[in-house]
Amino acid sequence: MKEELLSVGIDMGTSTTQIVFSKLYIQNLASSFSVPRIVITDKEVVYRSDICFTPLLSANRIDVQQIKKFVQEQYEKAGIKKEEIHTGAVIITGETARKENANEVLLTLSGFAGDFVVATAGPDLESIIAAKGAGAHTYSKEHSTSIVNIDIGGGTSNLALFSHGESQDTGCLDIGGRLIKVDPVTHEIIYIAPKIDMLIQKRGYDLQLGHIATAEKLQPIIQEMVWLLEESVGLKEKSDYYETILTHKGLKLDKPIPCISFSGGVADYIYQNEEKDVFHYGDIGILLGRAIASSPLMKQMTVFHSVETIRATVVGAGSHTTEISGSTITYTEETFPIKNVPILKVALSDESGDEEKLAQAIREKLQWFKVDNDLQKVAIAIEGKKSPSFPQVQIYAKGLQKGMAELLEREYPFIVIVHHDMAKVLGQTLYGLLDYKKDVVCIDSIQVDNGDYIDIGKPIANGKVLPVVIKTLVFN
Repeated sequence: MKEELLSVGIDMGTSTTQIVFSKLYIQNLASSFSVPRIVITDKEVVYRSDICFTPLLSANRIDVQQIKKFVQEQYEKAGIKKEEIHTGAVIITGETARKENANEVLLTLSGFAGDFVVATAGPDLESIIAAKGAGAHTYSKEHSTSIVNIDIGGGTSNLALFSHGESQDTGCLDIGGRLIKVDPVTHEIIYIAPKIDMLIQKRGYDLQLGHIATAEKLQPIIQEMVWLLEESVGLKEKSDYYETILTHKGLKLDKPIPCISFSGGVADYIYQNEEKDVFHYGDIGILLGRAIASSPLMKQMTVFHSVETIRATVVGAGSHTTEISGSTITYTEETFPIKNVPILKVALSDESGDEEKLAQAIREKLQWFKVDNDLQKVAIAIEGKKSPSFPQVQIYAKGLQKGMAELLEREYPFIVIVHHDMAKVLGQTLYGLLDYKKDVVCIDSIQVDNGDYIDIGKPIANGKVLPVVIKTLVFN
């Protein structure tokens, strides 16, 4: 039996805010006697909103009322009522996630959909969500290859590396289309971002506030930005300014990357050369896109043309899969219900070594979930083993404990999701390692991925079963 859900995605980024309404067609693929397995069989975008510049009251505050007004207007234009929405996602990314009233905005907007996935994404999680929106992870899986997606927005370029469908690494650079702003009418330069200004001074380029911008005058600094992007994916030796331009970290680059894709607002001008006044948007986005289009990034790598560009982050809205984790669970009381916890999925290659290798991989990937150095609640997902020996369980438990040390200092419960049937023994081993002092929830037979969110309900069936809702951001 097929069902239709109306879903909404709201994305508030550094420069722009936009909304996408989609119809999701879902079907229960399980037989009538087993646990429901809801699968999205098709998706159709029914309305793409206008794209508005994210309204600010001051450098640190988002204009909540303006955002609310914009969202209401778009609902009206789409002819959709709030009550008709079944599911959705509000994602706040980029600089906007760091604004002091970001949470107030999330609360204001969450009323615009049913049971929302609401998330503030730091640069790493944003990289993964955008790459999935662009279709890069699907491409890497179908072509058994590695691909880097660069999501170039107004303030930053988010990099995500996928190999054979699994996310391997992320990075972020302060390179974007609105780091130099120009008056659209007079072409006077009205803003230069601090890091770009430092680079202009360092290289001695004749460019400053009040100057009249031309494509020729901006060419040298735009070329520098393109070189830095080439350095970020290993096409060029790292220059003296590479470390400075990093938002927080770059890709490790331990292997060559054969394929590349682009998303974000600037990507439209990489993939297409529309005749337009280059300062139409009052920034350097169009010039930056054109410079990338004729660079080695497009000539020396296999280019995958993204399925989405400016809307890559928001195409996915929350869909629900309800699963029930049954016989092999460990949980300590008083932790439920748990809502909207992001998943950190460990790559299979990280599980194949000793406890230190697993711990190191978890430590690195936990950084993805930081917004302004503050770690949020996270659930760790592993593949696990079909019938593990006791020493193997010990390796997993110690690797998880060491890797999650930073999270264990917080009040959060320790949530582990295993694909194979070993949660009971693993959960009990973990509980023992933690001196029986920490809430542990360990569940199995559930398949999740990075970018998913999980809800865990109160135990049912005399405590034998935990109902689990997996919320997936829908991309393709």
